[in-house]
Amino acid sequence: QVQLVESGGGLVQPGGSLRLSCAASGTILVINARRWYRQAPGKQRELVAGITSGGSTNYADAVKGRFIISRDHAKNMVYLQMNNLTPEDTAVYYCNVVGRAPWTTNTRDYWGQGTQVTVSS
Repeated sequence: QVQLVESGGGLVQPGGSLRLSCAASGTILVINARRWYRQAPGKQRELVAGITSGGSTNYADAVKGRFIISRDHAKNMVYLQMNNLTPEDTAVYYCNVVGRAPWTTNTRDYWGQGTQVTVSS
């Protein structure tokens, strides 16, 4: 009932920038956090960045100083601005929302299908 759709991925040269977007629709949730994960071939999915409902952010060490996560409550959107990209950033990026239905106390994770980011010269 909750749909997350990522967009903004593509091919970019090293040193370039991309901005990923995640649009949420469907059943309304009480959201605890919005996060971006990524998974490269042969590697485990890893947390890239997160932002709480209060606006606190956290980043993986590999992207600190280069990536910025933000949100727009009115538009039900979360963004990931990626700067100074390197080939090591190549992965499928997934939007993740942690939340619950207003009438429950149980939180769960909701996932998008992912968007491919390829950093190559």
